[in-house]
Amino acid sequence: MTDASQPDPVEGKAEETEKPMPTLWEQMGGMVGFISASIPVAVFVIVNWATSMGPAIWSAIGVAVAIAIWRIVRKEQLMPAISGIFGVAIAAFIAYRVGEAKGFFLYGIWVSGALGAVFLISILARWPAVGVIWGTLNGHGMGWRSDLKSRRDYDIATAAWTLVFIARVVVQQWLYTADQTTLLGVARIAMGYPLTAIVLLVTVWAVRRSDRRQKELEEAEQAEAADVEEGLRAKYETPAQEPS
Repeated sequence: MTDASQPDPVEGKAEETEKPMPTLWEQMGGMVGFISASIPVAVFVIVNWATSMGPAIWSAIGVAVAIAIWRIVRKEQLMPAISGIFGVAIAAFIAYRVGEAKGFFLYGIWVSGALGAVFLISILARWPAVGVIWGTLNGHGMGWRSDLKSRRDYDIATAAWTLVFIARVVVQQWLYTADQTTLLGVARIAMGYPLTAIVLLVTVWAVRRSDRRQKELEEAEQAEAADVEEGLRAKYETPAQEPS
């Protein structure tokens, strides 16, 4: 006899199965992730302005580690926490090697430049990066390339990302050359998650349109195959008429 007070294990499994997959924004940490990624940069700029580069570097690293520990304790997404420490550590190392506080922002400029080049080349090669990444992540493959409309939509989404990367490089490199360390920090924050959130909307638009068309094409092919199968079955199962 089952105790009514005990939870049904089957029901528990069903609830776990029905739990929705986290969105890309949630995987990036959401609004908390945006704030967490911005704090070490803001701390670096403030401490560097108030003291010098050395304390600013250690302050930024310390804050990044503290945020990561806080997020791990709260059992939040680990990837933003780990990538936050990794990114701040590399930026701090470059600043130390360059010998100037503005070197803290070189890593972000280089990454944006590399990604912008890759995304632009993918458009020219007719393999838009957004489509390739999405097809790989969800296991659907590259069937979308046979649909001109899907490829066009992914071109638009990839171009949007390319523009964001190029804008970051142009603005931040100009501020770097002008030795505007404080404004570099402001630009880094302003052109980070806010622009990413906007371009994600374009990406979602492209993905949904392409997925919908792929589903319609698959359903049409299945219906056509069923009609052909039904026609063949009717042809060979019809009894031959006896001669009169």
